[in-house]
Amino acid sequence: MDEKRFRELVGEALDSLPLEFTRKLNNVSVVVEDAPTDAQRKKLKLPENILLFGLYEGVPQTKRGNYYSSIPDKITIFKNSIEMVARTEEEIKAQVRSTVMHEIGHHFGLSEEELK
Repeated sequence: MDEKRFRELVGEALDSLPLEFTRKLNNVSVVVEDAPTDAQRKKLKLPENILLFGLYEGVPQTKRGNYYSSIPDKITIFKNSIEMVARTEEEIKAQVRSTVMHEIGHHFGLSEEELK
């Protein structure tokens, strides 16, 4: 899938979020990258053979104080990893949506265990 269409699917996933959540998204950007950087993998202690579909980097809303001010949090969706497990456009779309929802859950303070 070309990058433009993949980015459109990420946008569609964001647009499909319930209004109650989109209104509460605060100080977060969503970007698409082909793969995690070596620094991201090292920080997560992620072995090379493990796929990473998305990554939330920032301070969850539940950990912010009243006067929180910082650079935007960042959600990265990794195109190559998703394309390794999803073959058709519909499968890619479903995995993108699932990944976006998962990472937004981290933005709202949910742990990995709570998101499973």
